[in-house]
Amino acid sequence: MGRVEKVVASLFFSGYFPLFPATVGSAVTCVAYWFLFPENPYLQAGLIVVVFFVGVYLSSRLIKEWGPDPRRVVIDETCGMLVALFMVPKSLLLVIIAFLLFRFFDIAKPFPIRRSQRLKSGWGVVIDDLLAGIYTRLVLLLVYFAWSRLA
Repeated sequence: MGRVEKVVASLFFSGYFPLFPATVGSAVTCVAYWFLFPENPYLQAGLIVVVFFVGVYLSSRLIKEWGPDPRRVVIDETCGMLVALFMVPKSLLLVIIAFLLFRFFDIAKPFPIRRSQRLKSGWGVVIDDLLAGIYTRLVLLLVYFAWSRLA
């Protein structure tokens, strides 16, 4: 496996952090979202699709080298966080809430997130974070609409 592939899969080595690499990878994704994520929804959707398939491909390859569901691979957290933040107004409070919700769903793994980890190869690595991102997005939308009603 090439060095560039490991850099991408580990989100610029944030997956090498000795403690809570998935949380660190999620936090790095939030910072990248804040400064680099395009405002255009079509570009956002396209980027999410690319990250998803690149994540499945790289995870599938790195499982052979690093073992099942390798901790250093955090591109799956990137995919999930981007789904959670898709078309969300850039608000620091919303990004923080999304981060906390995503980490909750990624750790608690409510149905069918835990079951999705049984999928073969890189699919099982990325799909569970994709589902955690969808759960986060749904709750975040409820929070956003409730918040906008109160404001």
